[in-house]
Amino acid sequence: MTIVKKRYFGTDGIRGRVGHGPISADWFLKLGWAVGRVLASRGKRRVLIGKDTRISGYMFESALEAGLVAAGVKVYLVGPMPTPGIANLTSTFKADAGIVISASHNSYHDNGVKFFSQSGMKLSDEIELAIEDYLDKPFTTVPPDELGRAERINDAQGRYIEFCKSTFPRGLSLDGLKIVVDCANGAAYNIAPCVFKELGAEVIAIGDTPDGLNINENCGALAPQQLAAKVKETKADIGIALDGDGDRVILVDHTGAIVDGDEILFIIARLYMHQNKNIGGIAGTVMSNLGLETACNKLGLTFHRTPVGDRYVIETLMQRGWLLGGESSGHIICLDAHTTGDGIIAALRVLAAMVTFGATLFEQRSYMQKFPQVLLNVPTPSPVDLNEPTIRAAVANAETLLANNGRVLLRASGTEPLVRVMVEGKDNKLIETLAQEIADTISRTIEPVGALHAQFSSRR
Repeated sequence: MTIVKKRYFGTDGIRGRVGHGPISADWFLKLGWAVGRVLASRGKRRVLIGKDTRISGYMFESALEAGLVAAGVKVYLVGPMPTPGIANLTSTFKADAGIVISASHNSYHDNGVKFFSQSGMKLSDEIELAIEDYLDKPFTTVPPDELGRAERINDAQGRYIEFCKSTFPRGLSLDGLKIVVDCANGAAYNIAPCVFKELGAEVIAIGDTPDGLNINENCGALAPQQLAAKVKETKADIGIALDGDGDRVILVDHTGAIVDGDEILFIIARLYMHQNKNIGGIAGTVMSNLGLETACNKLGLTFHRTPVGDRYVIETLMQRGWLLGGESSGHIICLDAHTTGDGIIAALRVLAAMVTFGATLFEQRSYMQKFPQVLLNVPTPSPVDLNEPTIRAAVANAETLLANNGRVLLRASGTEPLVRVMVEGKDNKLIETLAQEIADTISRTIEPVGALHAQFSSRR
């Protein structure tokens, strides 16, 4: 079988710097037209469009709308809406596709698009390739009597709020809980606080004043330090940090300690086991902490690792008939509730565990012990063969010293000229030493030989 490489679509849509390459108004006009032509050729003529809060979203929304209408497709505009909200509403409105204008956790300088099918899943490779094929064809407009129309849906936010609330167990409430919600000045700014309030919690919202330029700026899931400080200041029970498009979540316990996606996955897994759900196993990625795998095994759950990317996690869950998976970064997929990662729903699952077990988030996370983890980024101006004998020998030596109490992962970055070195183990000093030795070995294979500039971090 011949594999055709896509020119624009990555593992999660299209993304880049506004005004550069395909992230421009004229290209989005053509993209909307191409999407419309592909759908219309299949007898499908209804598309729903949402966006996050970055300033360029208005421009791209108009461009996509014009292109789709020119292709004879009806457009539903829902305004600011989390990515998982578009997945849900696409299905609710029986639309043939959903488009999210967002660059997720990136700053306002960037933007992009993600697509969903009528079922709320990512588009197939076949559809994406067909869209790219139309991008090479001349732009045409259907006759005036065949033009599409645009309609703004005014109750979209309310619909999604009700959907999120419906995933919280009947008979439970958040009465008595104080929650700080960091909305990252993004798409969930007017939705997430309402969900938790309407379920009974006392809610303190931060990162809820978007101005088009401050999305993800020193806030949200990628920068939860402000949230941690607010939780301690207000003596809240929990802090919830979403990213700009609301599809990932990081939590903070009452002590101000950060709780990442691996710990969130385990807490939800324990809840599901208590509820006697047949979840089969847990899907993580190659970056998931070894402590998560160990803790899942103790629960009697199989743990399977996928490549980095929530797309691969979802594919594994679908193939195996499992319910739960995710990434350390906070993409959590609960297939019993939604077809894609949803930060609000994942947070509700953790809150349900706290209420069900009568335990704090601090107590919930204590059942899983994370392994210390060292991450090094090694600049690689030229490609590096990670199977080169000296590199393989350095990895083999590290694995021998770690025995069964750790692991090594080398991964070439898909977006930067870097090789990422990760070493996990129980001994902090040992894993730091081993990671540095492997990084130095990789650096020495690069010609011309230069000084190593590795960015170093150690996480527990």
